[in-house]
Amino acid sequence: MRIAIPLANGRLSMHFGHCDGFAMMDVDTEGKRILKRDDLDSPPHQPGLLPGWLAEQGASMIISGGMGSRAQELFSKHGIGVIVGAPADSPEAVVEAFLNGTLRLGGNACDH
Repeated sequence: MRIAIPLANGRLSMHFGHCDGFAMMDVDTEGKRILKRDDLDSPPHQPGLLPGWLAEQGASMIISGGMGSRAQELFSKHGIGVIVGAPADSPEAVVEAFLNGTLRLGGNACDH
């Protein structure tokens, strides 16, 4: 599985559309471990661009602090699962918590 984590200042961005880039985390879901991390710069912001771009990068899931409903629909159309309400923590901490079933989610930090 490849999980995309939107970044702002090296931590999970609370709104994926305003992130600096993405940590692409390759994980072993059965072994519950991170295999590899690649950091990618975001392409120039355009509405609706990121879901297709992340699909091209091999993402199968995105974990974000917040995301609008339209973006969530676009991710779904590209076969990418969406988790919102994650804390602004390091990508490793977020993914490890997800893999271990201990990721604490708050509300969607985006309301559009």
